[in-house]
Amino acid sequence: MEFQPAYRKMPLSKLKQRTNLALKKLEDCTVCAQYCHVNRLEGELGFCRAGRYSVVASYNRHIGEEDVLVGQNGSGTIFFSYCNLSCQFCQNCDISHDGEGREVSANELSDIMLDLQDIGCHNINFVSPSHFVPQILEGLVLAVDKGLNIPLVYNTGGYDDLETIKLLDGIIDIYMPDIKFSDDKNGKKYAAAPRYFTVVQEVIKEMHRQVGDLKTNKLNIATRGLLVRHLVMPNDLAGTDKVVQFLANEISPATCINIMAQYYPAHKAHKYPELNRSIYPREYRWAIQKAKEAGLYRIIS
Repeated sequence: MEFQPAYRKMPLSKLKQRTNLALKKLEDCTVCAQYCHVNRLEGELGFCRAGRYSVVASYNRHIGEEDVLVGQNGSGTIFFSYCNLSCQFCQNCDISHDGEGREVSANELSDIMLDLQDIGCHNINFVSPSHFVPQILEGLVLAVDKGLNIPLVYNTGGYDDLETIKLLDGIIDIYMPDIKFSDDKNGKKYAAAPRYFTVVQEVIKEMHRQVGDLKTNKLNIATRGLLVRHLVMPNDLAGTDKVVQFLANEISPATCINIMAQYYPAHKAHKYPELNRSIYPREYRWAIQKAKEAGLYRIIS
């Protein structure tokens, strides 16, 4: 049977209903886990500094993502500007902190999705979508009507509102959250995200409930499921052991996890001695070993 994205199975009327519910959250903004309670429909700005419309930094056929997303033709990434986190070590601070990009309407966002499909991308990959879920759904309604028919990837820092994620049930095909920290204190200190690990655990449980373990087609390209990213940090500030134990014991030993080694002291990391260096090879090897010891066996490294 030919694969069909989740959102194509949902009646358009139901997709529009979900969109309206998400837009309603902008009136007293609870779209993400920052819970700013500002009226973005009236131009009020909260933590993320994003307003009524989405802001897009760039979109393109991207080959720098995981192989299961890239395949032969690339992942159709849409990089959203601003962020609902304030990571002191952010490697994309011109986009996430400075807001480099331009405001786009729902119609233009739908056309971007279709452009990426037209050039052969295997999926639409929403990068940093947490603060723009209502706007993404607005664009999706139009894109579906125009013929969009490839999987959607929700590529997030993990600090999402649980109720917002529930609105995406039956819409998103592939969830790709980060788990940045396994300690709430570090999440608040280094990313301005109170209760970070508490939040991300709840969110990932819901994501996995919706889509299950990662599935691929005969070309080994992801079609549905959960793929987790975890960045190894110096001095184990990310708390890797606790992260992999959570995934193996409370999600699934078959959880696909990308354990990443590309940390370097970007942005404001120089202000924190404990962050102000790249990781050592032994720290990365230790992280991989901990994942294996926990029982995870689908490890991308």
